[in-house]
Formats: sequence, C-alpha cells, structure tokens
Amino acid sequence: MRTSLEVADIFRSAGPAYRAAHAGHLSLGQLKVMTAIENCRTAALGGHVEACDDCGHWRIAYNSCRNRHCPKCQGAAARTWLAAREADLLPVGYFHVVFTVPAEIADIAWQNKAVVYDLLFRAAADTLLAIAADPKHLGARVGITAVLHTWGSALTHHPHVHMIVPGGGIAPGGTRWISSRPAFLLPVRVLGALFRRLFLTRLLALFDAGKLGFFGTLAGLAARKAFLRYLSPIRKKRWVVYAKPPFAGPQAVLAYLSRYTHRVAISNQRLITFDQASVTFRYKDYRRDGAERQQVMMLATDEFIRRFLIHVLPRGFHRIRHYGLLASSTHKDAMALARKLLGVAAPIEELEPDEPPDHRPPCPCCGGHMTIIETFARWCQPRAPPAPASPARRHTP
Repeated sequence: MRTSLEVADIFRSAGPAYRAAHAGHLSLGQLKVMTAIENCRTAALGGHVEACDDCGHWRIAYNSCRNRHCPKCQGAAARTWLAAREADLLPVGYFHVVFTVPAEIADIAWQNKAVVYDLLFRAAADTLLAIAADPKHLGARVGITAVLHTWGSALTHHPHVHMIVPGGGIAPGGTRWISSRPAFLLPVRVLGALFRRLFLTRLLALFDAGKLGFFGTLAGLAARKAFLRYLSPIRKKRWVVYAKPPFAGPQAVLAYLSRYTHRVAISNQRLITFDQASVTFRYKDYRRDGAERQQVMMLATDEFIRRFLIHVLPRGFHRIRHYGLLASSTHKDAMALARKLLGVAAPIEELEPDEPPDHRPPCPCCGGHMTIIETFARWCQPRAPPAPASPARRHTP
C-alpha cells in the first residue's frame, strides 16, 4: 500500500536541483542512492502485469530498486533475513545492548565512515565478549547479532550499534551452559569503561597508520599533538552503554529484529508534508517522556536531503554482523553445542520449496490470487489490456 508521501516523491521533485547545486560535492554512492530511490517502482526499472485468477482484475506492478537505503525495499529483505535467523533462536532470555560514541568521535566518523564504523563494531563486540567471558561476571562465551545505525530520530549523525545477546553462553571447555540472571546481563559501567579504552587505543593506532583523514573544521587534527589534545577530554567522559530489559520470548526478539535490522534513516510513514521548500516529519525527542516525546520537525528541503544522504554507507560495508557463538566461522558447531547443553532438539530442516514464497498482495476486488501475465523491460510500458469483445450483431432479413 502506497503512503500519501514518500522519500521518493521528495527526491523526484527536488533531487535534480539538489544535484546541480551540489555538483562535485556528492559521492558516487550518494548519487546512486538518489537515482535508485527516484526510479524505485516506476517504469524506469520495468515490471509486470498481474491478473486475478478469479475475477480477472489486473494491475501493473513495477520493479523495486532493492537498494538498502530505500525506505520501500527493506520489507522483503527483512523477511528473507529473519527466516534464516529464526533457527538460531535459543529458549533463553535475550537482551538488547546499545553502544554509542561521544559527539566528538561522531565528527571524526563522519569524515572516516568505513574505518571508524568498522572500529565501532569491533570495539563494541570485543568489549561485550571480554566482559562476558570474565569469571567475575558471566564467565561464558556469548553470541552477538550487531546492527549499525548512524542516525538519530531527527536524521542527525549519531552512530551507534544495537546488539541482541542471549542471556547466557557456553562455559570454557564447552561442558555446560551458563545462564545470566533473569533481568541482568552485564554491568553497563564496566562495559562503558572497557569500550572507551579499546576504542580510543585503536583509534590512535588508525591515526598513526595514516588511515584517518581530516577536513574542514577538523583539518587541524592532522597533527598528532592536536589529535591527542582533542582526545584528552574524551578519555574522561563516561561512554554510554545502555542495556534494555530482556525480551518477552523468542517471538519478541524476531519482532524487534524485523524493525531494526533493515531500518533506514527515515521511513515513509514518518513524513507528513512536502511543499517544495520544506519537509515536515515526525521524530522522537528522547529527552522528553510520555506523549511529549513525539515531536514534529520542519526542515528546508535541501537540508532534509543532506541529512538523508549523510547516512549512505560506504560501498560493500556490512551493517549487520555476528560475533562469538554466531560468528560465521564457528556458527554451525557452536549453535549445535548450545542446543545440546540446553537440551533443545535441533531445528528440522525444511526442504526448499520448488517455488519461492509469493509475497504479492491479493486481489483488491475479491481477495483472489494474482498471476503474472506479462513482463516488460526498463523504460517500457505494458500493453493495454484487451478490450472486451463486442456482442455479435444480429442481421435481419
């Protein structure tokens, strides 16, 4: 179902002027994202014609762009990804842990996305694995599914990592499963302190290896002494690690993952109005509680597009990663051992269906099944449906 206003509408209307005004300042990746969203589900990408098996109603369905930044294309990708993750769920509580960095680090990340986002992933995962393995805390090897988000609700640059962690892990030697306390996984202050130390140590190593670049207002940080001075107050700050209460069962975990893993900077449902000069949308102000948390913001159209594009990820960058028991290299054996220690039967492997599942919406007239009767290539239009046959004329003698 198409919403009344979409990011694609804003890009189609204001995108050409924005590209002209910022020529030479947009990356190839940002330009590709804009083009993909503008062309998504239009004749530019081709499509097919569907007809109802029961009543004969027909409709045109244009192809999607499948770009991971497109608000319209993440539903199918999320369904496929979740189907593969469901078999990994264990009958234990699951926790949601969030690692974020101070604004000063976010500024460096903005100019060094690939290396700093990667560092954020690795430092957060190593921190949680290290504290979980410490006998003073849990004393076990845990599994982690981590998802990178780079935005705040108002489309500002706010890189952070969401982690889903089972409430327990495998003891050293693989002899037993160690469960966490029902409503407590690990101490967040301890996690925050280690995360800060690991991140800053490795950030300095990246600087010394010449892998960081500084431009504009940060250009002065290219000198090592200036960079160390910049980091000095950050070392004394408390780095926020937030652990939410555990989920209410495996299905709640899947529901959460379906909302977070394939989320983009802003969904079409949050858009309210667009009048060429400005865009109005809903956002959450996390400094407020209750009904006041939901707020409305209006941005100039150019500023809205700019904020959307700063969340375009580097080419080939993986925003969903797995660590510990779920790391790809040991995933199969580790999960088999975890199920054995928990006394859980291995999931039954279902045979691959002969045909992929049909996600086409049913007929809007009678609810019947829609069948593809014609496909058409990019920039082409389908043929018109055949006109109903006219009744035969009766000849009078």
